[in-house]
Amino acid sequence: MTRIIVVTSGKGGVGKTTTSAAFATGLALQGYKTAVIDFDVGLRNLDLIMGCERRVVYDFVNVINQEASLNQALIRDKRIDNLFILPASQTREKEALTMEGVETVLNELAETFDYIVCDSPAGIEHGAYMAMYFADEAIVVTNPEISSVRDSDRILGLLGSKTKRIIENRTPVKEHLLLTRYSPERVKNGEMLSVKDIQEILSIPLIGVIPESQSVLTASNQGIPIIVNKNSKAGLAYNDSIGRFLGEDIEFRFIDARKDSIFGKLFRGR
Repeated sequence: MTRIIVVTSGKGGVGKTTTSAAFATGLALQGYKTAVIDFDVGLRNLDLIMGCERRVVYDFVNVINQEASLNQALIRDKRIDNLFILPASQTREKEALTMEGVETVLNELAETFDYIVCDSPAGIEHGAYMAMYFADEAIVVTNPEISSVRDSDRILGLLGSKTKRIIENRTPVKEHLLLTRYSPERVKNGEMLSVKDIQEILSIPLIGVIPESQSVLTASNQGIPIIVNKNSKAGLAYNDSIGRFLGEDIEFRFIDARKDSIFGKLFRGR
């Protein structure tokens, strides 16, 4: 049965699109046929991070408006056969995403895909609401700073009250917490909230802690999802997150400040 996952947060710039690309890629690498959809109409970035921006001909809104078929708009990833990208429009208004249109596209994707990852815009405006409304599961992305955590708490309120599952009195959306740009050293120095602090505030299961890493920006600029970089702590942490999402019991790493070992020095700055 197809599972629809929304990657969301209240605050912009926390790494939602990076996470959407990493999760979709990670699920596809595990053998699941996966589609990832960019819901950020007018400000699309997913195609850049997935490295397919030059292959965009039709987009999500074209499909909703029946200006193109879903097969025409879907872009097959060049690295992974069972991974597909549905880009957003750069020229339309956010209101071009209609409830009926989004549902029709999701239903068509559900006929052939195991997972559908919805890359939500920031905030609580129309596009973000459309991205979360049909979700079965949510990856709530937050940084270890109080404003980001507070905005994520607002998103949790919407997931608990405004989704189709709630309206139809079904099991609520399954929520997962993902921390990005985490620095154990800065936490130790009192410059960031700790994992424990954030868990106490948001009170949802932790699925991953992604360390602060220059390799994330490098991968984005190269159009390569960070999860495929096995020499990056961030890539390894995303891979661990996928395992936990799929039910594996994986110990968290990269969350404690420690003295550098030889191994640690090799990874410094990656």
